[in-house]
Amino acid sequence: MTNIRKVAELAGVSVATVSRALKSPDIVSPATREKVLKAVDQAGYKPNLMAVQFRSQRTYNLVVLVPTIANTFFARVISGIQEAAQESGYGVLLCNTLGNEAMETQYASLVSTRQADGVIQLRAFNPFSENAFPAGAALPMINACEVLDDVPCPTVKLDNRAAAREATEHLIALGHRRIGMIKGPRRSPLTRDRQQGYQDALSAAGISLDERLLCPGDFTPLSGYRAAKTLLALDARPSAIFCESDEMAIGAMSRIKESGLRVPDDISVVGFDDIAFAFYSDPPLTTIAQPAEAFGREAVAMLIEVLEGRQVDNLVLPYTLVSRASTATCRP
Repeated sequence: MTNIRKVAELAGVSVATVSRALKSPDIVSPATREKVLKAVDQAGYKPNLMAVQFRSQRTYNLVVLVPTIANTFFARVISGIQEAAQESGYGVLLCNTLGNEAMETQYASLVSTRQADGVIQLRAFNPFSENAFPAGAALPMINACEVLDDVPCPTVKLDNRAAAREATEHLIALGHRRIGMIKGPRRSPLTRDRQQGYQDALSAAGISLDERLLCPGDFTPLSGYRAAKTLLALDARPSAIFCESDEMAIGAMSRIKESGLRVPDDISVVGFDDIAFAFYSDPPLTTIAQPAEAFGREAVAMLIEVLEGRQVDNLVLPYTLVSRASTATCRP
């Protein structure tokens, strides 16, 4: 059987370097890592992964808890996670939780039973019990997207309040005063922060908040369709609607057009996320673009830092307002 010494010979590096390149690829230069991997292929070397894991006390598996893989934004985050994990020599154990806390707790227990190294959580729930780890020990988890306010783990997030305020200000600048809002799930921190940003913009412009213009949703197209139906039935319907997700915005536009109204001639619509369908919707959707894949890549990088015992700070990613054809000047 070809051994690690043969790989080192072919790559022109030491046995220790080969070992590091296979066990902890992030600490080896890309050029050296490439030489080692080519030598591994050339030699037909099959490393004993069980032995590697035993010596390093690592499984090189990461658990990812996602509320629903049906959501286009989360799918992009997962893509970023998968890409970064593979580059760093880690596997991904994906759990489509549907918000089920018992299921999330079960998957997180893979860490305490040494079947996985850490968790990336994409919603606002801590799946670890209080006594899962020794007092003072760093929680082997990164929270991304929906941030936990009271859990001591690093987070990757967006300034959702500021982004929602900018989206609403965009509509106000176009002359809209009666602006509806289709919200996300009631328990989501994203819903709270985005509604606050919406209210910040209204207040700064001297526009009174009308609770009838706030409609619940759940980030799905169907909930956007239903909420738009409610808003259009008001005696004084809105001239614009800000939706907390692109999927809800696309559902809302479908209902608006079905009712015989036009976007943006009769009603302007703004979304949030900038999913691929936002560009191809009819009309193309004005939205807040957030870097979904970067959420995933940064979460992996931060979790590896935590697992290696380093201090990790929270990270706030940038957003951009993308103006397209779904918004226009308010008609009297």
